[in-house]
Amino acid sequence: MLPPRHSSFSRHAAGRPVAAARFWMPALARWVRLADPSACPSPAERDRFAQRVLEDKSALFSLDKVRALLAGRVADDDVEARARQLLDAAVAKRLQEGESVVLAAEGVTAEGREMFVRMAAAAERPRHLILLEVPRDQVREEDRATVNELRRALDAGELGGEGFQTVLRLGGASVSELKRIVFRSPPRDD
Repeated sequence: MLPPRHSSFSRHAAGRPVAAARFWMPALARWVRLADPSACPSPAERDRFAQRVLEDKSALFSLDKVRALLAGRVADDDVEARARQLLDAAVAKRLQEGESVVLAAEGVTAEGREMFVRMAAAAERPRHLILLEVPRDQVREEDRATVNELRRALDAGELGGEGFQTVLRLGGASVSELKRIVFRSPPRDD
């Protein structure tokens, strides 16, 4: 059973990034890429961004990766359900072991984020959302309402109510200017 939602801990960060974004302690972070998969900003581009900026690349998980691992090993009709089960289990295990998890998200709905945020909260892990923005013309028409709702919630500071402790919005040149994202314990003072 998942714990109740946490009260709001939201932080809103926007503007020019520093050379490295540092999040103390292993954490759950979600990349949310807002784009039509057939447009230039694709899951492959999202994954390239994550591989470029993440210090611990083994922390990166996505349904695409799990589907690729299952291809040819599981009946085509069962791949989607099995991929979700395996992703959920892998994320839960890493969180329980106190390790960082970075989810390359496919959706931007609150329902799509909730299960993983609650998993991280149950394991007492920090939760961060990193929104990678794309131009409006690269978002499919049928996705615009959902995307706009996420942007509105971010701007209003409401994602803390979902359990996120930090929300970082990256768009334009800041995506390429960000050099590194690090999840580790803070340095000791002695």
